[in-house]
Amino acid sequence: MELRQLEYFVAVTEEASFTKAAARLHVAQPGVSAQIRQLERELGQPLLDRSGRTVRLTEVGAAVLPYARAALAAVEGARLAVDELTGLLRGHVTIGTIDWIRALDLPGMLAEFHRDHPNVEIAVIQQDADTLADGLRGGRIDLAFLSLGAEAPAGIATRVVIEEDLFAAVSRDHPLARRSTITLRALAGEALICLPKGTGLRAVLDSAFADAGLRPRVAFEAGEPPILAQIAAHGLGVAMLPESAARGLPDDLHAMPIVRPRLTGRIALAWRAEGPRSPAARAL
Repeated sequence: MELRQLEYFVAVTEEASFTKAAARLHVAQPGVSAQIRQLERELGQPLLDRSGRTVRLTEVGAAVLPYARAALAAVEGARLAVDELTGLLRGHVTIGTIDWIRALDLPGMLAEFHRDHPNVEIAVIQQDADTLADGLRGGRIDLAFLSLGAEAPAGIATRVVIEEDLFAAVSRDHPLARRSTITLRALAGEALICLPKGTGLRAVLDSAFADAGLRPRVAFEAGEPPILAQIAAHGLGVAMLPESAARGLPDDLHAMPIVRPRLTGRIALAWRAEGPRSPAARAL
């Protein structure tokens, strides 16, 4: 069994095509097919189902795939470890974030890291917290900034870096605009404008309503706090915002902290709890 065979097997699996895998690997398609057939002969079982329009894993192939990926990752980790020890840190780091968090200067942090390690490629992706957690567990993402609910996602290690109170924001002509603070019970009958399920702040809000025996009336959902604020500015409801977003609102909006109970969201740096991390990810 050769590493090249495992590399070809993983590529065909991810591309669901011998032709696309060959193009990705910059080799001839017959060579890819021959190497995978040799791997199947050595293992004594077919790994791929070639009968359909796309290539699919057999049951045996599905069982072999994580070991193939782990073997390739181990080899790459060994190469990077040597580079690290000789002062030639190289590699690739993928960072996930729920959004460009106002209270965190992520671009500045990445620029500083790039100055110290110019040979490390950095990719940043923006997704919801649940998708980022899946990416961390699956090894597709090295590090992520997640919004946390009451508990961290399973299989994920975290370190809280930001805590923010939850604010409510309304248009200046809204009846609630006369208040300086607002309670959870006062929000129960209002049309709420919230982040979607799967985000940490939404989990905090839903949990608080459930604990109080109340049911929120969510009228609008959007994935970005500025969009929530814009909807509220048109008088369509009460926007639920993190404190950093509530502090810089335009004059046509009025923000107030939620009290009784005070609701706090947390942003954490997260990584996979088990399994090796690349030297580049550790350095970052």
